[in-house]
Amino acid sequence: MRRSRADEFMEFAAGRTGHLFRSACLLTSGDTHLAEDLVQETLGRMYASWGRMARIDSPAAYAQTVLVRTYLTQRRRRSSGERPLAELPESTAGRGDDPALRVALLDALARLAPKDRAVVVLRYWEDRSVEETAAAMNVSAAAVRTRSTRALARLREQLGGSMAELSAAV
Repeated sequence: MRRSRADEFMEFAAGRTGHLFRSACLLTSGDTHLAEDLVQETLGRMYASWGRMARIDSPAAYAQTVLVRTYLTQRRRRSSGERPLAELPESTAGRGDDPALRVALLDALARLAPKDRAVVVLRYWEDRSVEETAAAMNVSAAAVRTRSTRALARLREQLGGSMAELSAAV
């Protein structure tokens, strides 16, 4: 018996939500509420186009692309009524991880421009190639290489020697 479109999507969403949420948390510099909104909007857009998914080689990669593009669109439209906080709220995520390292990395990511942050997350967290990252962001491969070089340099500047100290403590 053939499964319904909704059942297929629910199975896909259940399997990908955690991964999408982790990526969204990195893109939003640890803002779990905004990350949840991004994942929800991504899954909504995926559901709307689920009937056409048969033509897409990798729905998981497509979902990641939708997530990044949704994030970049929201950053462009972000209202002036929203104000970022100086400190991250307490989070239950990653209790076993070193909190100082996590906060330092999220803080450094937060200081990057949204497109630079998206490049870093896609290239180094998602382990995508330059071409895949360029396709996800709808930019050229040269732009991805330039942005990743500049973003990594900014991260090194921001973290300086503290990164070596933090990673040695882990």
